[in-house]
Amino acid sequence: MSTSGLFRLPPSLTRMCPVPWGLWLGGKPALLSPRTVVAPAQMAGRKDRPALLSLDESELEEQFVKGHGPGGQATNKTSNCVVLKHIPSGLVVKCHQTRSVDQNRKLARKILQEKVDVFYNGENSLICKEKREAEKKKQERKKRAKETLEKKKLLKELWESSKNVRGERSADSD
Repeated sequence: MSTSGLFRLPPSLTRMCPVPWGLWLGGKPALLSPRTVVAPAQMAGRKDRPALLSLDESELEEQFVKGHGPGGQATNKTSNCVVLKHIPSGLVVKCHQTRSVDQNRKLARKILQEKVDVFYNGENSLICKEKREAEKKKQERKKRAKETLEKKKLLKELWESSKNVRGERSADSD
């Protein structure tokens, strides 16, 4: 019997399956399987973003080394730091962002995938394009803020001058 049959919850509190029914393999979602190819449309949160180059596991060399940095004995004595090397390009990534080996492995692969994309595509890589777009947006925001500040200064000057004119008129009428 499934766990949904054990607990009776109102329909508003029950959760729907996030993975389409046809993608389940052996009790877990097929999207989480390491060998499953995911189409760019299936990637969550990346609708109009093209997929990065995929990494072949046979081209990767993975090592687990002891951690470093703050955290004391828990980080310094456990081998949860992942060193991932892409053999064809020679790129090396070292990831020790979390205490979990599995999370560090995933993060290291993601970082290495982005670095390989930059290595092979250079200025045309997805990461460089995103940085250029972000810089362009930042410059536009800066320009708009500067224009708004100039408008505010001009408005303040006009208000002060109209205030002075009113003050002169009231002094002349007295």
